[in-house]
Amino acid sequence: MSAARVGDEVRLTVADTGEGIAPEHLPHLCERFYRADTARARRCGGSGLGLAICRGIVDAHGGALAIDSLLGHGTTVTVVLPIG
Repeated sequence: MSAARVGDEVRLTVADTGEGIAPEHLPHLCERFYRADTARARRCGGSGLGLAICRGIVDAHGGALAIDSLLGHGTTVTVVLPIG
């Protein structure tokens, strides 16, 4: 996890080295109730709302949310928010 000021923005990044997310799921991750792995979601809980809520908050503040992932190498979520 990291945070940095870049010009007139704050960039927040969360990265992991987990199993990653398949490319076909990436465009849908911020949709309400979307689950990339429904079997895992049933075991671990979760309703598929977390990233949708994050996207809504980020959008309300005029920011941007990006998700990059590579299967077998992990995922990086970046939030960029304007300052002031």
